[in-house]
Amino acid sequence: MKKSLLASSILAITASAGSSTIVLANEVMELDELAVYGDTYRSTATKTSLRPEETPQSISILDQQTLDMRDADSVAAALRYSPGVNTELRGGAVGRLDLFSIRGFINYQNYYDGMQLLYNDWNLQPQIDLLAVEQVEVFRGPTSTLYGSMPPGGMVNLISKKPTAGSSNTIELATGSRNLNEASVESNGQLGDSDLSYSLVGLARTRDGQAATAEEERYMVAPSLDWQISDKTLVNFNLYYQKDPEMGIYTSLPASGLFLPNQNGELDTDAFSGDSNWNQFNKEVLLAGYKINHNINNNWNFLQNFRYTDASTFQTNTYGTGLAADGRTLSREAYLTDEATTGFTIDNQVSGRFQIGAVEHNLLVGFDYLSLKSDVIYEDTAGGSGAPSIDLFNPNHQQISRSTINITNTPYSSDFTIDKKQLGVYLQDQVRIDRVVLIGGVRWDDFTGTENGKQYGTAVDAKLEQNNISARAGIMYQADNGLSPYLNYAESFEPQTGRDRNGNEFDVSTGDQWELGVKYQSPDQRTNANLAFYQVTKDNVPTRDPAGGPYDKIQAGAVRSQGVELETLTQPLDNLLLTLSYTFQDAEVTKDNTGLEGKTPVWIPKHLLSGWADYRFDQGALNGLIAGIGARYIGEAEYDASTNAGKVPDATLLDIALRYDVGQLAHTLKGTEVGVSINNLTNERYYSCFDSTNCWFGEERTVEASVAYSF
Repeated sequence: MKKSLLASSILAITASAGSSTIVLANEVMELDELAVYGDTYRSTATKTSLRPEETPQSISILDQQTLDMRDADSVAAALRYSPGVNTELRGGAVGRLDLFSIRGFINYQNYYDGMQLLYNDWNLQPQIDLLAVEQVEVFRGPTSTLYGSMPPGGMVNLISKKPTAGSSNTIELATGSRNLNEASVESNGQLGDSDLSYSLVGLARTRDGQAATAEEERYMVAPSLDWQISDKTLVNFNLYYQKDPEMGIYTSLPASGLFLPNQNGELDTDAFSGDSNWNQFNKEVLLAGYKINHNINNNWNFLQNFRYTDASTFQTNTYGTGLAADGRTLSREAYLTDEATTGFTIDNQVSGRFQIGAVEHNLLVGFDYLSLKSDVIYEDTAGGSGAPSIDLFNPNHQQISRSTINITNTPYSSDFTIDKKQLGVYLQDQVRIDRVVLIGGVRWDDFTGTENGKQYGTAVDAKLEQNNISARAGIMYQADNGLSPYLNYAESFEPQTGRDRNGNEFDVSTGDQWELGVKYQSPDQRTNANLAFYQVTKDNVPTRDPAGGPYDKIQAGAVRSQGVELETLTQPLDNLLLTLSYTFQDAEVTKDNTGLEGKTPVWIPKHLLSGWADYRFDQGALNGLIAGIGARYIGEAEYDASTNAGKVPDATLLDIALRYDVGQLAHTLKGTEVGVSINNLTNERYYSCFDSTNCWFGEERTVEASVAYSF
């Protein structure tokens, strides 16, 4: 059965409990108990195939049709309407990495099909293009019990597109703002009468960057093959290859001229502080893996998930070192990085269901392992010849070349190797006693990290060995009126490199969360909601050592984030679907010895509010049209973590998306669909800042038009 947009969106948010029926445009549609993405799919919340609404912790699910309707082409764009998530960290011009915060804690670490995308903590972060993604799952709160080292705010798991036995093919072309040219192809089906089915996704995209002189270019292919060896065993082989020859900019701008006064006026939204001759970014990523899913019997299952990573990136760039008193002259330094990463991850899971008396158990036992090796070369003009300054209001973007600067053998010259290894063993039991759902889990991790070579002109030979035990517990009561109140406690950890001035290695940084919430599903399945109150605390944060030198640190810091999140989806009319999310978050440094205690960190707006409406026309001249409109409010945020003396202004943004089934006009056009989307309809100026000297413009208005043919 081909699900409609509205029905599948309802299902994606709620993963409806039990068999349900939704009436859409006078058509009765039977929905399965759980959206199925192949036998190798596992819920992010439990690492099992259990329904997310049975989990006493906040989770949001965005399915493919939701992503397509909102025309999301990046992880940041996909998460714009999710509660607790702030995607506006480095503005609209920076797209070379996925960066966001969840519940006030910054996260660079994405997951793909439940396994970590290996990140070297520098500039080489593998990105997954949204075209290769079937579903985006946001798991809020600490997740270390299942996934190991993670920030305490939560995680994002990208679910890949899977092979299907049914044949389908789609070709799509798109054009739009900033000279966008894009072509993509998707194909699924069974290979003859064999036990093999496949999925193939391909993309080519070029466009100008938002900043002056910048360009963006991407090529991606992601084939996947399912082999149904027997009725009990499925093997999946998957490959993901992506090459980004150009990926816009990474430089920042001072707040003066953006939202702070500047005697020269305001900078344009395409302002660029870098140099077109020294703004290179070339990234290449290869992911190759397999999955083995074996049903031991009717109640027990084994899943092994393996992925190998080979990635590299080379960049040349600049950074600002200070704005002159004239408000227009920015001094700069130039740098380059050359990075290469290889490694693998493997996750082994045994899960089973059994019952003892009136108690139903869903047991999960597993162990995972990752190994990463990354070679990093870093060169910087600081301490050497320097780089020429730039007039931000009358810029010359062709000042830098290899012959005009000295970027080798400077005080910042670095050439070193990073090695990481993490072994985790975990146990989880989800218990049901009538209407009560209990979940408990524990995990032990052993982490080893080494750095060898030369960093900033000095030989380095450092080794870090840390281990940690993480726990998780929750309880939920599923009442017959659709209300399901719950309470959970969860822990997280992150390894900390470095030593204090006495040579003592740092301990791991730990986090914990208490969350109280209630989930609701109306009897007619038309309304679903989740309300959560949470408090997350992170301890052992490194801070400056007041008895040491300027670069000596001790673990004397702590940060607390608390707030309220509301997410609701309702279908008041057969053809109308409404989603709403609201976030209130209050983050504060609760322990520090450098004057930050009581201050709010940057990149954390106190209020986030968003709403989206989809309406399907099923009669008259507009029959076949789906119209969507969304609004998002991003509250004020701090731009000076040390003083909290000023705010990044708030912003309200409007987005529109239209899709029309051209097959409604003539039978010969069956399978053809056209779409138009506009992000930031009013072209509002908005910003994000790390501090007053490092700010970015939000994404300006973009328009995209597409035509797709499916057969």
